[in-house]
Amino acid sequence: MGDEVPTMGQQGFLAMMELASHGPDTSVGTGPRYPWDGLYGGQVVAQALRAAGLTIAAGYLPHSLHAYFLRLGDAEEPVRFEVERLRNGRSFVARHVVARQSTGAILNMATSFQIGTEPTMEVQIARPPAVAGPERGTEVSWSPLFELRLVEGSYQGPPPGHPHRDGEQSACSWFRLLEDLGDDPVVHAAALAYASDSGPAWLAEALHEAQCRPGEPWRPLSLDHAIWFHRPFRADRWLLFQAGTSSLHSSRGLTQGRVFDQDGALVATVAQEVFLRRPRQSG
Repeated sequence: MGDEVPTMGQQGFLAMMELASHGPDTSVGTGPRYPWDGLYGGQVVAQALRAAGLTIAAGYLPHSLHAYFLRLGDAEEPVRFEVERLRNGRSFVARHVVARQSTGAILNMATSFQIGTEPTMEVQIARPPAVAGPERGTEVSWSPLFELRLVEGSYQGPPPGHPHRDGEQSACSWFRLLEDLGDDPVVHAAALAYASDSGPAWLAEALHEAQCRPGEPWRPLSLDHAIWFHRPFRADRWLLFQAGTSSLHSSRGLTQGRVFDQDGALVATVAQEVFLRRPRQSG
């Protein structure tokens, strides 16, 4: 690892997942410099899941993760991932991961893996919304690593200044990583975690703006992030993210989403809480 921090586009996703071993169950990773101060939370979650996956025997697939963001990360520093092996069961394996920098812990995550496919009924009640395909979407990605296309006409929410509207504020978007990610399911799960952190936050921000003065500057910061992985998928192929938010209190906005593949299979469920804070005034 060199001393020069790459800019966005100079480091691919697979390169970001190449963590260096620094002793038993300890890995170190780096990331690019982002257009804002600090690290991108999706990067830290993705690398933490990858670090946990390095301690898992073959045959176990990602089941869930629950992450808390503790401090703003620094892109100028590498991140140290310390993995604790909580349990190795026949069906489930549990891990605890702490991501650290010189300021202290920046992320605390619990994650679980499940052996292959357990024998049971296959049931899916949730169905994807009837929306246009990714070719009809509006590109809104800020990263050269993935495409993120907002589905035309899918946004539903209160107009600016409207005091109330029944139901939740929601939107649909298509996303995919631009690299061929290979066949490791942990890498694909990490890629979904990476991309999903950029989707729900703006919905909470838009809900706040609709209830307050339009154009009032607020910055959404991730507080915690949870993902449940239901079925195998490839994150380098188009996935549909149906996200919504219905609650905003004490500057905390809760967003929830479902992720479907192009065949309509529900592959993951995402929940994220963001904190809305005014940007610091310069000068």
